[in-house]
Amino acid sequence: MAAQARTVRSGSAAEERRRPKAAPAAPSRPQLHVVTSAAKGAGAAIDGLSRLAAWTRARNTSMIHIVVALAFLVATLLGSLVLRTQMIENSFEASSIETHIARLNQDIEEDQTRLDALETSLPQKAEEMGMTMQQGSLSIDLSGYAAAHADSGEGAR
Repeated sequence: MAAQARTVRSGSAAEERRRPKAAPAAPSRPQLHVVTSAAKGAGAAIDGLSRLAAWTRARNTSMIHIVVALAFLVATLLGSLVLRTQMIENSFEASSIETHIARLNQDIEEDQTRLDALETSLPQKAEEMGMTMQQGSLSIDLSGYAAAHADSGEGAR
């Protein structure tokens, strides 16, 4: 295929300057209208739904997309509220458990100090009762142990 040759007219630029230019089209302005207060109650809800349906038809947006988006937003809001409430409950429970643990640790420390005090006073109380400290070690050998009733002949009766 052969390319078409371009032709240039010598007076075309001058002709365009002589022709009056068309005014650019004014941008379309939105139409203004008076908004009246909507009736309260079920009539307002129906009116709002009809406006939403008209808006979705004008925007090429399906009503299902709007409903899904609203359901998603409501679900995320409720989910965040539930999670926040659960976190607060867990935090309260954790703080009450921590105070309970601290109280138990304090009780353990008090009992340990009482036990230490009793252990330190034990030798003094033993001396007051007339007990003496053991001198040297004592061991008992049970390797040659025999039952007492076997030696006395109780089995012969």
